[in-house]
Amino acid sequence: MKKKTSYIGISFIVLIFGIWTVKELKERFKKNDLVEIGSAPRFELTNQNGKKITNKDYEGKVYVVEFFFASCPSICPKMNKNMLQLQDAFYGDLDFGMVSITIDPENDTSAVLKEHAQKLGVKHPNWNFLTGDYTYIMNLANKGFNIFAGKNKNVAGGFEHSGLFALVDKEGKIRCRKDSFGNPILYYDGLEQPGINAIKEDITLLLKE
Repeated sequence: MKKKTSYIGISFIVLIFGIWTVKELKERFKKNDLVEIGSAPRFELTNQNGKKITNKDYEGKVYVVEFFFASCPSICPKMNKNMLQLQDAFYGDLDFGMVSITIDPENDTSAVLKEHAQKLGVKHPNWNFLTGDYTYIMNLANKGFNIFAGKNKNVAGGFEHSGLFALVDKEGKIRCRKDSFGNPILYYDGLEQPGINAIKEDITLLLKE
């Protein structure tokens, strides 16, 4: 009788351990291996249609953020072109979105941004071109996302900025992959094709979470 009880006790322990293990595995693998950097900053700006857009409009969506300006003579056209690749890749997915924030709001009014978006061929309903207060946008770029942007009279166009794209998941967390040394890349190269290929792959992963 004692032997039977012992078997029952062992079976119960194995069952509990099995349930715990399955639960632990589910917790470990319900998210992929992309690194969570931190929460994306809140924002409230005006889009190309004169509508107020906030980070809440992107809740439950995976989205990409870039900082640019419409009259940029250097890297912006390439960044916008690469964002078009993302639009084409995820055109039918309403759980995906894009945010293009001007760093020259004095000139990039909603009307200017609307014309710019039309010339680019923007069709995705969740791709917003945003404008607002200059200081607010500079703080959002440099302190919120930690993506450099600023005025520089000595460069073409009067502004200089990073060509990086930020990737944000459905929970509003900035996410990224690791490099070959196991270090988080933080942001994606928005200028070269390998960076665009990488962010496409990782958007697909985040959409499945």
